[in-house]
Amino acid sequence: MKRKTMRLGIYGGTFDPIHYGHLALAEQCREQCGLDEVWFVPAAQPPHKLEATISSAKARCEMIEFAIAGHPQFKLSRLELERPGPSFTVTTLEQLHAEEASRELFLLIGADSLHDLPHWREPQRILELATVVAVNRGEASLPDRSLLERQLGPAAARVRFVQMPGLDLAASDLRRRVSAGQSIRYLVPRAVETYIAQQRLYR
Repeated sequence: MKRKTMRLGIYGGTFDPIHYGHLALAEQCREQCGLDEVWFVPAAQPPHKLEATISSAKARCEMIEFAIAGHPQFKLSRLELERPGPSFTVTTLEQLHAEEASRELFLLIGADSLHDLPHWREPQRILELATVVAVNRGEASLPDRSLLERQLGPAAARVRFVQMPGLDLAASDLRRRVSAGQSIRYLVPRAVETYIAQQRLYR
């Protein structure tokens, strides 16, 4: 019997902290794209945030583990944390493809990041290695596919859109709220909220 090809969602970011917007995006992609698993891949040092101070890899991984506990199809991958230098998406996809070429890779991103995709390192190679799943929130209009086609050519056909409920959450705003002594309850999983308080993160 032929083995079923694994459909693997790759969701990268700093996750500082992980919140319900991240989790909802991952779940909507899992369901709408028929993914077998979604891997949360925290970046060691995002190329676009080289000057930014981010929480330790240990703290971010522990928050992810608390947030995804109990979901058998959500996994934490330390792949980028174990690799030196900036965390380039194309390098991560190349590594995953080399490890198991039979997997079908899906790169999960927010639709607001889509206009930056042509400027990422080796965007054409990214689209060779993975289907890019761009997630749009709520009733916001979808990005202009014709512009993407002009920038990326035929490879733009590898971009797929997914719609999810509008959750206007940003990790930067959550850090600001914690710093100001404001509540983040119901914005992040309770275990993540407790961890942030216990570790005195963002203060």
